[in-house]
Amino acid sequence: MSRNAIIAAIQRGLKRGPLPTDQQAMLTGRLKAHPRGPIPARGQLSLADRIALFTTYAEREFATVQRLAAPAEIPTAIASYLARLHLPPTLTISGHPSLQSIPFNIPSLRIRFGTALPTDPTCLTLAFAGIAETGTLLLPSGPQTPTTNNILPDNSIVLLPAARITASYEDAFDLLRAENPLPRNVMLITGPSRSADIEQTLELGAHGPRRLHILILDGQG
Repeated sequence: MSRNAIIAAIQRGLKRGPLPTDQQAMLTGRLKAHPRGPIPARGQLSLADRIALFTTYAEREFATVQRLAAPAEIPTAIASYLARLHLPPTLTISGHPSLQSIPFNIPSLRIRFGTALPTDPTCLTLAFAGIAETGTLLLPSGPQTPTTNNILPDNSIVLLPAARITASYEDAFDLLRAENPLPRNVMLITGPSRSADIEQTLELGAHGPRRLHILILDGQG
């Protein structure tokens, strides 16, 4: 069904036709202006302090965080993480150029680029940005960043360039609008998947990965 057909069906359900000209102009102006509401002060910090705040909130929500100085450290960090948790040394990697350029030179680590399959235990993805005020990752969808890779494997490893840790959600979306057309889907992820719907007992991995490991890479923008 096309976008126009969907909108027409909604209008019929509301028993309303197209918006009057003045209301349409007001709506168009608001969408172009991207007005901001009140923004918490806690994220308005230097980059070093934003990284520290992001780490604090991410770990509070059951993620683990590791700081790396250079891309060459990524393969060893991932291999060590998998070994420490006794996970299979296999890794599915999203096909983004920044991930394809990583020098994966560890023979014991079996890698595959592409979209995750139900049998894949661990996936490496790239975050577009991190949000310091809540320890949240911003992950837009696209041909090189399939949403499936964010939610299907039990173990999610996300590479986050340190320079892209913003103070607020508004700053992160400003960055996204400035660099790309808005994608079909944007995921905001804070910690691994969890739910306490049943008897208020916290269960990790309820609707997605049960582990989230964030690699913060210095000097990358």
